[in-house]
Amino acid sequence: MESPRPGTELSVVTGRPTHTGPSPSRFPTPILTRASRPAPVVEAEPIAEPEPEPAPAPPPAHTSRLSPPMQPLGPAHSHREAGRGARPWQVLIGSAAVLVLLALCGLTAAALIVDRDPEVPGTPAAAPVTAPPRAEPQNIDSRDTDQAPLTTKEVFGTKRLTLDGTGPYQVLRTHSSGSCATAATGEVADLLSRVGCSQVVRGTLRSPDGRHLVTAGLFNLPDVANAERARDRIRELLDERQGRFQGMTAGTDTAVLGTAPSRVGWQVRGHYLAFTLVVRTDGEPIPSGDPTVRDIMFDLIELHLDKTVLEARANGGTAGQPDPDLDGRTGDGDSPEGD
Repeated sequence: MESPRPGTELSVVTGRPTHTGPSPSRFPTPILTRASRPAPVVEAEPIAEPEPEPAPAPPPAHTSRLSPPMQPLGPAHSHREAGRGARPWQVLIGSAAVLVLLALCGLTAAALIVDRDPEVPGTPAAAPVTAPPRAEPQNIDSRDTDQAPLTTKEVFGTKRLTLDGTGPYQVLRTHSSGSCATAATGEVADLLSRVGCSQVVRGTLRSPDGRHLVTAGLFNLPDVANAERARDRIRELLDERQGRFQGMTAGTDTAVLGTAPSRVGWQVRGHYLAFTLVVRTDGEPIPSGDPTVRDIMFDLIELHLDKTVLEARANGGTAGQPDPDLDGRTGDGDSPEGD
């Protein structure tokens, strides 16, 4: 008999060594620039000396005493003088054109806005969107503060459970009962009745490898003190072979759940007692410390019943929306696969 966490003897912690030391650079060493070649030497050609020009003829002896005629103004001077008189008019005309263009752009933008969002008289304004109310956490240490009973849709709301990347576990059958003795035998069943167990919700599943069958579920006890009392006493009763958890069959191919040697695990959170019972599909005994069986118990007790179902209840919600495929075959009462 094994159980899932310290005090119940199942605690799985895995880790992976981390890489230490500097990581290689992601950037390559810059490529050195190629050395430039020397410029080619160009030999200078000899420069031919110009031939002497003939001397200009002497000016005529008679010169005029009048001053030389006035030269006409150059083109640059003419444009500058003309620009001085025309610049104010050009500025005025350009400014007016810019103002007209801006006015046209403003009218066009206003027309587009009106066409896009016309105001309809009498249309009420849209109501502001409000976030849904946030669920308040609740204390699950007692039925006084956690009064809503469990449902099979809350505990097993999907046909397949995928837990932390493992799975899927195929849900074959679910069941809810107000008599906790239906899920145990002998002194274990009597103990659950004495400590005030009011409800048991359980399901039968097939493991991902197809070689194991599991019955797992939750007992609803009055408070955390009675749940811990039941947890400790169950160990003694199992050691003394005065009772056991009862596997739940789900068809002819699962009959080994009621006859084959099994490994069981159990754990307390709040006023709930979670449990699993695992058998091999071939009915053979399970070796002590079988790693596959320990992983199955960890998946269903720690990851599903504790971290998913009871965590959601403690946060004021439920384990999730029910799977539509399960409607009509999952609920309070007995719901075997195929109903």
